Amino acid sequence: MTLMIDNRQDTIDIKEINGIIEKVVTKTIEHEGIKNKFEISIILVDNTQIQSINKEYRKIDSPTDVLSFPMIEYDKPGTIPHDEACLEVDYDTGDILLGDIAISLEKAYEQSKEYGHSFEREVAFLTLHGMLHLLGYDHIEENDRALMRQKEEEILNILKINR
Repeated sequence: MTLMIDNRQDTIDIKEINGIIEKVVTKTIEHEGIKNKFEISIILVDNTQIQSINKEYRKIDSPTDVLSFPMIEYDKPGTIPHDEACLEVDYDTGDILLGDIAISLEKAYEQSKEYGHSFEREVAFLTLHGMLHLLGYDHIEENDRALMRQKEEEILNILKINR
């Protein structure tokens, strides 16, 4: 696994979340039974930066908490396609490029206060949510939303990250 975390914001001190992002990414991959080597990039931004990304890619001119940019189109969520023509690969490492996640730490902090749980828990949840999107899960339809929520709860419980 190659995990690149790029802190592009200076609003929130990231000492509180040291290690939690890697733990969540690792546990999500393990939970989904993915054996492939992969690469993922996570950028940590503030509300202004994520609003700009949201406007550029989703045409929504407001800040959000997490955005995911998967590199794979899945037939079935959580199942890496066997057809290598469908995969982006780093030819230097052989890692499959899963995609990128942007997390607004400023929004995560706001939401942790709003929901009454720790900042670490909110960052863990947003990382997990983004990871599930990179693995092909979505929440447009109600049954898909329920499955995604179930997986989020399972993984957070395994990690003992509670509300």
